[in-house]
Amino acid sequence: MELIEFPEDWKKCLVIVAHPDDVEYPGAAPIARWTAQGKEVVYLIASKGEAGLSGMAPEDCIDLRVAEQIDAAAAVGVSTVEFLDNPDGMIEYGLSLRRDIARAIRLHQPDMVLIGNQREMSGNGMLNMADHRVVGQAGIDAVRDAANRWVFRDLAEEPWSGVRYMALLGSPVPTHAVGTGDWFDAGLQSLLAHRTYLEHLGTTAAEAESMLRKFTMDVASKFNGRPGVALEML
Repeated sequence: MELIEFPEDWKKCLVIVAHPDDVEYPGAAPIARWTAQGKEVVYLIASKGEAGLSGMAPEDCIDLRVAEQIDAAAAVGVSTVEFLDNPDGMIEYGLSLRRDIARAIRLHQPDMVLIGNQREMSGNGMLNMADHRVVGQAGIDAVRDAANRWVFRDLAEEPWSGVRYMALLGSPVPTHAVGTGDWFDAGLQSLLAHRTYLEHLGTTAAEAESMLRKFTMDVASKFNGRPGVALEML
């Protein structure tokens, strides 16, 4: 199926994912494109990625993972990165998570919400992990929660019903794409900012670049030959 150009008639995006580095896989280049257009993008990360390095105890890992995510965001023009306190690897779906995400939506008032894929499979053909599925579903539900003044009435923030677009990043069934040819390098630098994480995985800079180029060229085959990043619009 051919991919459709993702609409860009919006001003502010809230990105909701489970872990540091989830935005950078499969690519942060769309974020670089959007911030270059003057759009405001905010990241909401549901955990601090403390279980991501098997050779480092979680309590020693948190500050490093947070710092690398902040650097990764800065590489694509994002200055606001917020972290929730859910335990990496053990995030649970429930009212508490929905409430925290709804609060962020009400606070930041985006007209576009980009959410990590909640489906069983990832866009790369691999099984999607539990944290991704949980945060993805909670993010989808929280968009409606944020608009309903009778849900989470304890929140100080006023309801927000201004979300016009909602899309999934890393979906196995994409519908749209964002052309990223001019922003590939920024997206790559964003991924490479996760220095310790990539070293732990044994991924070199050249391998990271090759992976991202393959992702964008896979999109190009369904996007009039244009390299890009695919999204599923909901």
